[in-house]
Amino acid sequence: MVTEQQERPAPTEPVRWKPLTHFAERSILGLLAVVALGLGFGVLLLLVRFHWGPLERIDSGVAEGLNRLVSPHPPAVKALEAVARLGGRPIMFWLVTIAVVAMLIRRRFRLAAYLVVTGVGALLLDPSLKALVARVRPVVDVPVTHAPGNSFPSGHALGSMIVYGALLLVFLPAVSERHRKWFIAVIAVVVAAIGLTRIGLGVHYVSDVLAGWLLGAAWLGVTAYAFRLWRRETGRPVAPIEDGLEPEAAGDVRPGDPAERLLPHPWAGAMEIIVGWVLVFGVLYVLGWALTNHTAGTWIQHVDDGVPRWLQTFRTPTWDDVSYAWSKAGDTHAILIVSLVFCPIVLAIWRQWRMVLYVVLAMFGELTLFLCTAAAVGRPRPPVEHLDGKLPTSSFPSGHIAATMCLYVAIAVLLVPRLRAYWWRWIFVGLAVVMPLGVAVSRMYRGMHHPSDMLGAALLTAGWLTVLYFSIRPNATLTRDAGGRDAARPDAAVAVARDAARPEAGVADAGRSDADGERPKADAGRDA
Repeated sequence: MVTEQQERPAPTEPVRWKPLTHFAERSILGLLAVVALGLGFGVLLLLVRFHWGPLERIDSGVAEGLNRLVSPHPPAVKALEAVARLGGRPIMFWLVTIAVVAMLIRRRFRLAAYLVVTGVGALLLDPSLKALVARVRPVVDVPVTHAPGNSFPSGHALGSMIVYGALLLVFLPAVSERHRKWFIAVIAVVVAAIGLTRIGLGVHYVSDVLAGWLLGAAWLGVTAYAFRLWRRETGRPVAPIEDGLEPEAAGDVRPGDPAERLLPHPWAGAMEIIVGWVLVFGVLYVLGWALTNHTAGTWIQHVDDGVPRWLQTFRTPTWDDVSYAWSKAGDTHAILIVSLVFCPIVLAIWRQWRMVLYVVLAMFGELTLFLCTAAAVGRPRPPVEHLDGKLPTSSFPSGHIAATMCLYVAIAVLLVPRLRAYWWRWIFVGLAVVMPLGVAVSRMYRGMHHPSDMLGAALLTAGWLTVLYFSIRPNATLTRDAGGRDAARPDAAVAVARDAARPEAGVADAGRSDADGERPKADAGRDA
């Protein structure tokens, strides 16, 4: 018997319409905000284009006042330039590229497409508007820096607003609700600081920076709104913008495992690293002191001085250029670029901060060991012509060789055990041999180092990386499955992390294979 209460339909209609109502409200408010930002930029554009007197007086007065305040203080200029670099194209390009690669690795293709479209928009808007307005940059009494091109709008302000804003929307789901306000505040401070430094350096007017912020925020709003519509068309729920673009992607946009302990035993590990640094420095100092003060007239000095002289006989303009290029592969900029590419990629694949810590401490320790040893030993350069001129450090050990060796050996130590199923893992072993050897030959060819300086670099690398390996244990998480294959290879790591991030993985994937590709038991006899 069916009662009247059972026949009565459940009151689901208000619940069904509630999300759509909220979406409509948020959409209208978002569109109004984007329109307001666009109108603000349009007004500034017209005022600048038609040379409105009050605005020009304000712009010129602020530029001259800040120039008088900043120009007498070179340290302040350096600080402003350092902050402004955070909004330069090299940093912007690196941030977007690394984020896109990370999203592709973790199969978040929509987020990767959003970053690409938003970033390309920033690249197109800046030069086209500057060419349209053709505003000359400020002319101040004491120029402290130089910037090419036109002035309106500020490319740094525009680019930083778009890029940092897009990254904020992408990675916001990975931040806990308690810390989101702080995360947003930090991004806002960075964007504001970049714009203000451009005014302080005298390369932009106030209106240039305001226009860059307004246009960047408008473009960011347009792309975010388009992304939300894209999600709605594909049947995905539209969450509040304060939850990020894809709240369900929190597990994939998180850089690494937040519960991972960087050191197995934090205090003991830190003490091991410090003690190891002191011991390696002691060995290097003793060897460098002996080579500097007790090898005169011995076969060691004949070899040390003879090899650079012998290499000097092969000098030609072509080999000079080749040696310069290979020598640059070991300088600070090249090492930093490789590190800034390698660390985010391995973090995206394996989600282990310990690997990043191993590389970071390897390079930081190498730099400090090199500087301290070179200052303590004070060994003179070889008695030949120095193609690189006079350098501020002494000859022992070679900083270029040590940096190259530490970086590429550390990369091989991390990747070779994780890529056992791939033949191309030996490429990293080859790089760990070829790159330091090429840098070493080029440095001796250019008359900057003795062969024993290369020995000091090798000793520094072996000692310091060994200390870090047993203190940090970067490969401690590697395991072997029953079939003898590496369970930590990239495709398995990405699949496991992606499935773990899905809340329905435990139900929908109950019968799937594990990370190593074994078939379910139900299919075991299918091929019989």
